[in-house]
This record gives sequence, structure tokens and C-alpha cells, in this order.
Amino acid sequence: MAIINIPDENQILQDYDKVRDFLAGINIVYEYWEPVADLPQDASTEEVLTAYSKRISELKSRGGYVTADVITVNKNTPGLDAMLAKFNIEHRHDEDEVRYILSGRGLFHIHSQQQQRDQVVAVEVEAGDLICIPRNTLHWFDLCGDRKIRAIRLFQDVSGWTPHYTHSAIDRKYEPVCWGPRYIQSQTTAIAEK
Repeated sequence: MAIINIPDENQILQDYDKVRDFLAGINIVYEYWEPVADLPQDASTEEVLTAYSKRISELKSRGGYVTADVITVNKNTPGLDAMLAKFNIEHRHDEDEVRYILSGRGLFHIHSQQQQRDQVVAVEVEAGDLICIPRNTLHWFDLCGDRKIRAIRLFQDVSGWTPHYTHSAIDRKYEPVCWGPRYIQSQTTAIAEK
């Protein structure tokens, strides 16, 4: 499940309800869907979309999405660094950014300007996590250290979306550090041992 890091407050959230409620407070939809158990890791796009068709249909009706696809990115993806360079700079889109993570891990930084607070929140996502970032929300994305992710994407416009960069340079103030469950667990164990 997702892990939230609030760097400026030195706070980490990993409980599902706390993660969901915190993100809802900054207008980000977060849900956890149990992954389809019998879907092979190398399933084709068609197999993935068929396996999740009911959930995709529900999302389409909730958010006005008209199309879905599957993106697979890993360290061997041609032009990976150039691709990431487009997304790890603060930007916004004219439509929602919706991702259901099938495998791998990634890190969304959300620059929330809700409730008269200017706050950056890092949301580490992994298999089973659904995140919906509303249009015009400032954010950026990076892969975790293993540099791989596979996700279902939903779009409101069949032509997809284009990033609109802010050129604020705020993204340079925050490291793309993924915590991962092993780090959190080992920290908890270390504290318990003291």
C-alpha cells in the first residue's frame, strides 16, 4: 500500500485509512484494490484490461474517462531517462492523472496548495494502489530505485495529456527517495529493539 512522506513535517503515514484520508484532504483520490491473483506478470495489455474491466468501467463512469491503456516501464525501456525528465519536473495537466499500479513502485510528489497551505507530499505507490490526481494539480513523478513500474492509465481525452511546466524549480528541493515497506519495517523494528 501507499506510503506518504511529508518531508517538511518529518512525518510518514503508512496506515491505509490515514493515507486515504490525508490524500482526500488535498483532493487526491486513493484506493487500494487487491491485485488479480491469477494474472501473470507478463500478461498482455488486453489480458490486463480484461482482468480489470469491471473496475475500469466503474472508474470511467465516476470520472468521465473514455479510454484506458497499460504502460510498462523498466530500466531497459529505450529513452527512459528522457521520458522521466519530462515527468520529474513540477507540472500540471488539463485532465486527471489516473494510475492503477500493477507492479513496481513509483513516487508522486504532490505540491498541494489546499487549505491555505503550501505543502509538498511524496506518495510512494506500489502494486494495488490507485491514485487519481485531479486536473491542474501541481505534481511530478519519478521511479523508485529499481526503475520499473507497470500501470493501468485512464484518460478523459483519447489524445492523452500534455504536461504544463511551472518552472518553479521546487522539484529540485525534494529528493526522489522511495521508502518502501522494508525500510519502514526495519525502522519500526529498530525502534522496538531500543
